[in-house]
Amino acid sequence: MFQNTFPDKAMIAELTARMLWEIGAVHFRADEPYTFTSGLKSPVYIDCRKLISYPRIRSAVSDFGCATVMRDVGFEKFDVVAGGETAGIPYAAFIAERMGLPMIYIRKKPKGFGRGARIEGDLKEGQRVLFVEDLTTDGGSKIGFAEAIREAGAEVTDTFSVFYYDIFKDAPATLKQHGMNLHYLTTWPDVLKVARAEKLFDEATLGAVSEFLNAPYEWSAAHGGISERG
Repeated sequence: MFQNTFPDKAMIAELTARMLWEIGAVHFRADEPYTFTSGLKSPVYIDCRKLISYPRIRSAVSDFGCATVMRDVGFEKFDVVAGGETAGIPYAAFIAERMGLPMIYIRKKPKGFGRGARIEGDLKEGQRVLFVEDLTTDGGSKIGFAEAIREAGAEVTDTFSVFYYDIFKDAPATLKQHGMNLHYLTTWPDVLKVARAEKLFDEATLGAVSEFLNAPYEWSAAHGGISERG
């Protein structure tokens, strides 16, 4: 009965993937791969920042985010919503507004003047924080943000992202080891499924993307990128 009060996970995943396609936030380019900061070569790239420019879409995504968190965690489990600098800040604001909670944001590193703070906003000791970002790859950046929250005397047990790559399969376990559960709306496999159904790309491109998603480091190495995580 409780589960039926929320949108179906599969429906949320598909609708969010369709929204990303509709606004041109998804890019497939197998012949000229993208290069990530890590050196990984990839035929796929996603720009979740683009969602914030579309009011109806960002509203739906924010509603889906709240529903996902409340379904998976509970209704009264958080005191504050935190966004990660910079892409997580607008999503944290949207979700905090809907959940009726205060919002803060976490800097990647202390600013070099004034108080030298990493946390902007009012965070009190003992408060329970939901940490929000636009996307999750291997989860590494979230660990650093969580440490800043804990150093301030608050607790963070859950993190939410609009998009989860779902190609670095140990990411949820890594986050779990650092005290956080991962929640998200859609993944690369979901996006690829919509592309196939709608015939948005030729089969060769879709095949290359599928190969990358199944073996990202092997695909990267074969296209001039790194062959393993640094």
